[in-house]
Amino acid sequence: MLSQLRESGGGSAAKRGARVRVLGVDPGLTRCGVGVVEGVAGRSLTMLGVGVVRTPGDADLGHRLVAIEEGIEQWLDEHRPEFVAVERVFSQHNVRTVMGTAQASAVAMLCAARRGIPVALHTPSEVKAAVTGSGRADKAQVGAMVTRLLRLDAPPKPADAADALALAICHIWRAPAQNRLQQAVALHASKGRRA
Repeated sequence: MLSQLRESGGGSAAKRGARVRVLGVDPGLTRCGVGVVEGVAGRSLTMLGVGVVRTPGDADLGHRLVAIEEGIEQWLDEHRPEFVAVERVFSQHNVRTVMGTAQASAVAMLCAARRGIPVALHTPSEVKAAVTGSGRADKAQVGAMVTRLLRLDAPPKPADAADALALAICHIWRAPAQNRLQQAVALHASKGRRA
């Protein structure tokens, strides 16, 4: 089912060049960044909201995941995004951090899937490259570019919030190209089956 959601990640609105609304989620157990951006690739973007869903570090894991779910559901109710962009979990040296990030990521994907909202996963380097031009940019550079691109007075704090906005921006900018690539692959596959 997730592959079906990801395959429709660009959506028909993005194909037509219409404005799309994306909820970016920077997953984490203690701080789960959330940000909503609306716009079209190549045009000015608008931030509709940014924040962080917080959970206490001393709470039971199950209760923390429920708190994240409730927080994301509130964002989905309030902003009604057409897409959800979540940071793809990658391996780090700290397994405990990776597990918490993966669990929060799964909650965000579940909330979106329950509502039939397409989910796209973007790696940190993809997001950095899309927003700053370099896949090796640091958090300060990402925050500065998010501030500039969304015409904000100051970078969103904490960095998790800025990262969530960067995810949404990345998805808006990358979705049209991803759609064209998926269509080309599908066309090639269908021609191969007919041959």
